[in-house]
Amino acid sequence: MGAKKNFVLDTNVMLHDFSCLSNFRENDIYIPITTLVELDKFKKGSEQINYNAREFVRKLDALTSDDFYLKGASLGEGKGTLYVLSGAEYHAKVATSFPERIPDHRILSCAMTVSEMHPEMKTILVTKDINMRMKARSLGIMVEDYNKDKVQDVNIFERAQETYTDIDGAFIDRIYANPGGVPIEDFNAEYPRIVLLANDCFILESERNSVLVRYNPFTGTVKKIEKSVSNYGIQARNTEQKFALEILNDPNIKLVGITGKAGTGKTLLALAAALKQSGAYKQILLARPIVALANRDIGFLPGSQKDKVAPYMQPLFDNLNVIKGRFQPNSLDARNIDEMQKSEQLVIEALAFIRGRSLADTFCIIDEAQNLTPHEIKTIITRTGEGTKMVFTGDIQQIDSPYLDMQSNGLAYMVDKMKGRKLFAHINLVKGERSELAELAADLL
Repeated sequence: MGAKKNFVLDTNVMLHDFSCLSNFRENDIYIPITTLVELDKFKKGSEQINYNAREFVRKLDALTSDDFYLKGASLGEGKGTLYVLSGAEYHAKVATSFPERIPDHRILSCAMTVSEMHPEMKTILVTKDINMRMKARSLGIMVEDYNKDKVQDVNIFERAQETYTDIDGAFIDRIYANPGGVPIEDFNAEYPRIVLLANDCFILESERNSVLVRYNPFTGTVKKIEKSVSNYGIQARNTEQKFALEILNDPNIKLVGITGKAGTGKTLLALAAALKQSGAYKQILLARPIVALANRDIGFLPGSQKDKVAPYMQPLFDNLNVIKGRFQPNSLDARNIDEMQKSEQLVIEALAFIRGRSLADTFCIIDEAQNLTPHEIKTIITRTGEGTKMVFTGDIQQIDSPYLDMQSNGLAYMVDKMKGRKLFAHINLVKGERSELAELAADLL
């Protein structure tokens, strides 16, 4: 346990994690009165951010009492004290650099005031706003990101699945000869240097042969992955896509993360797998979070609620049209897709519209999941009922939320926390398949 510190919280921390007050151990927390005013603007609405605002205020209310103004509130045994800083004058040093008294600048002023109130202690401003951190540093204020749910190792999102060389060709022959796979005990005895997690997909390579395999925890075997699988006319074009189809087509795996840059086929593969397995589910649900374009809220768009969200959902319809384009318009497969849409067995809609539902017997695909917070991911997954498979797709290098990054977004957090679990699998796609030009742009621009 280090020296006790003071933490001043920015509003975005509370909106990101409504339970943040419990994550500062023995240290004291200061909430600028400005943040409560800002929270008031977010309390109405059905988005996750509105729910977080309401929940934080409820937790704050439960902690405080009538004498809160005088002595603060205890955060619990072994934890610090909570204070709301009100009535502090706008700090002269902040006013010199930032004369406009907007909420961000008032919070900076509060951080400087707390620092001067307690010169014997470190005072740290906690904010998820990168520009706010730069402003704080320019004033000499100690500042940091909210790190509670940050992923430390993001290398798994930058590389393909492993290739293991120097494998005995006879062992690979044995895998080919046994469709059910080789017992994991035999594999571990032969290659103790290779540590496998549940549902790992990888390549075994000898001087004369190679094989694509997966460690299947349900059968306890290392088994060969079929290369020529077709899902509703969609076939894998590279090794990682073959791995993706393997885990997407296994009904035993209930939670899947598919990551990769633009054009690698994440959503297309997931949708094709869902259509292939449509008979096993009551509904196929595709959803994505709405991220406002050009800093304009969805309310600026004309039309009904469905009209407003249509532009955001178009990429999902584009993927569906790619699959439909594989068939003649009057073919059985094309008619099946049309019928599923008409009967709402296949539904494409904004993520906000499915919050609060209990998802049973559903193949659910959440696209652009890198724009979700860890709490939003948790909320969605905990809605799953029996017989549901959840697939989250996204590119952690293409984050549109101003308060998330490669380490703190919900998709990366889910993969990090779930890896090695029997019901979970993750595949990172590395090769773009849209076109040579798209691949070049994704790599160089």
